[in-house]
Amino acid sequence: MKTVDSYNFAGKKALVRVDFNVPLDAQYNITDDTRIKATIPTITKILNDGGSAILMSHLGRPKDGPTEKYSLKHLVPTLSETFGRAVKFADDCIGQSATDLAASLQPGEILLLENLRFYKQEEKGDVEFAEKLSKLGDVWVNDAFGTAHRAHASTAVVGQFFQDRVCGYVMLAEIENADKILNNAEKPFTAIMGGAKISDKILIIERLLDKVDNLIIGGGMTYTFVKAQGGNIGKSLLEADKQDLALDILKKAAEKGVKIIMPVDNVCADDFSNNANRQTVAAGQIPDGWEGLDIGPETVKLFTEVVANSKTILWNGPMGVFEFENFATGTNAIAEAVVKATEENGAFSLIGGGDSASAINQAGYGDRVSYVSTGGGALLEYMEGKTLPGVAALQ
Repeated sequence: MKTVDSYNFAGKKALVRVDFNVPLDAQYNITDDTRIKATIPTITKILNDGGSAILMSHLGRPKDGPTEKYSLKHLVPTLSETFGRAVKFADDCIGQSATDLAASLQPGEILLLENLRFYKQEEKGDVEFAEKLSKLGDVWVNDAFGTAHRAHASTAVVGQFFQDRVCGYVMLAEIENADKILNNAEKPFTAIMGGAKISDKILIIERLLDKVDNLIIGGGMTYTFVKAQGGNIGKSLLEADKQDLALDILKKAAEKGVKIIMPVDNVCADDFSNNANRQTVAAGQIPDGWEGLDIGPETVKLFTEVVANSKTILWNGPMGVFEFENFATGTNAIAEAVVKATEENGAFSLIGGGDSASAINQAGYGDRVSYVSTGGGALLEYMEGKTLPGVAALQ
C-alpha cells in the first residue's frame, strides 16, 4: 500500500476522497469540525510537495439530487480559514464546472467538489460515474476511513482508473490503531461497549471475547441482558428477540475466562426527556413506567476501578443518553476514567467512533486519549474482521 509519506505529489493533481460528513446547524454553520481537522496533515503534505488537491466527499443523505442543506459549499469558509487560502468550489462533482476548475488548478491550490451523493451513481458504485471522477486528477488518495466499508464509486471503484493509489494519514492511522488493539494489546485489556442495541455490536463483542480480559457493558443494550436474567427494566430499551443472544454472550465469556462487568445501579426517568423526574435504583429493579437512561453512582465506581487497572482500553458507545445533560454523568465519568488511565498509568486508549467520539470531544478530552477514531461503522466492521472495500482498493 502506497502511503502519503512515500509519494511525491510535485506537479500532480491529487483527487482526494475525504470524509467531510460534518454536522451543520440551521444556519449551515459547522458544529463539529473534527473530521475536517483530521485531514489537515494529508492535504498539507500534498500542497507542500508542490501538488494541488481536489477534494471530494458526501454530506448527509440527500434523497432527490441537489439539496441546499446538503451542499458542500457551506464548508468553503471553514476550509479556506483552515488551510489559509481561498478554497475553490465546483457546483458539481462531474460535469463542466468540475472539469474546467480541475483543469486550471495550480500547484498549492485546493478545489472542493459538490456533494457526491447528489448522484445516485455514487452509492451504487457506478463504474461510469467513477471513471468521470477519475479524469479530474492524476493520483487518487483515499483518506476517508469513515466510508471505507462502503463500495461506493469514490471510495473504492474509482481506484481501478489510477496507477497511483495512495493511503492518506487518516486512513493509515485508523488501520494502525485498530490493528494495535486487535493484535498487540497490552494486558489487562478492557473493552467498554455501550450504545442502544446488542444487534449492532454482536459481531465485535464475539470477536473481542477472544482478546479481552474485561468486557464492560453499558448503555441501552444492558437492559436486554438484565431482562434476559429475570430483572425488571420498566419501559427501558429492550430487544426482546435478543435475550437468548445476551445469555449466550454471558455463557461464552464465562467459558473463555472473560470478566463481564455490568451496571449494579441505574438512573431512571419517568419520561424520555432531560427534565424528567429521576431516581437511582439497583440494576434489575426499575419500576414499571420508568426507563433507565444512565448508569448509577455505584456503577461509575465499579467501571472506573476496572478502567484504572487496564493497560489497553477500547471504548465504543455511551453509557446513557448523554445528549441529555442530566443523563450524561455516567458517560462523562467513563471519559474521565479513560483519560486518567491514559495519562497517569500509560494505558493505550482507542475511542471507537460515532457517539463515543462525540462524547469525548464534547467533554474536551479528545486530545488526552491515545486515539479518537472518526471511523464509526467502518471501524466496527474492520474490527469484526471484514474486508473494507475502501482499504482493499488501495492494496
